[in-house]
Amino acid sequence: QVQLVESGGGLVQAGDSLRLSCAASLSDSDSSILAMGWYRQAPGKERVLVASLDNRDGRNYLDSVKGRFTISKGNDKNSVDLQMNSLKPEDTAVYTCAAEALVSGSPVEFWGKGTLVTVSS
Repeated sequence: QVQLVESGGGLVQAGDSLRLSCAASLSDSDSSILAMGWYRQAPGKERVLVASLDNRDGRNYLDSVKGRFTISKGNDKNSVDLQMNSLKPEDTAVYTCAAEALVSGSPVEFWGKGTLVTVSS
């Protein structure tokens, strides 16, 4: 019902910037996006929410990325961008886009495939 297409990611050096983008495609015209965000999972660690943006422009950030990462609406409808500045080696992880959508009146979560971000020291 909702497909998420991610772009961005790659290998950068500490202090560099990177931009991740995620676009949601809804197959049902009656569905709508409630919120979108990015999670990350580093090797051997649990997946955590990095940043989220809801349909009221409410934003949440992981404490360790506040002041460095910014989530914003993308140019296309139902898309978000995650601008990551001053990257650190500890930001290395698989970043996965997620969306909460209203489908047939009920909230449903959808996940992208993930993109690897590697920050070298």
